Amino acid sequence: MLKPLNERVIVQVKEEQEETTASGLVLPTAAKEKPQIGEVIAVSDATDDFTPQVKKGDHVLFEKYAGSEVTFEGEDYLIMKEKDIVAVID
Repeated sequence: MLKPLNERVIVQVKEEQEETTASGLVLPTAAKEKPQIGEVIAVSDATDDFTPQVKKGDHVLFEKYAGSEVTFEGEDYLIMKEKDIVAVID
């Protein structure tokens, strides 16, 4: 199990599906920008200076180049600072 430290969260990025344009061109996911939506998998513990604003299971929007990519037990994750999360999606 991955456990984030120091005001960080672990996010599993939501993969986007291939998209077809109006003219019928298929745009593979590799041709698009890095997805910016993910699900929070884990949050670091609260401290005297830090109270988490997100929780496990939240779907979030984060900055384009936030975090470090990590593969753990065959799954890809981003470990990022909570401040790089810009919104929680309801």
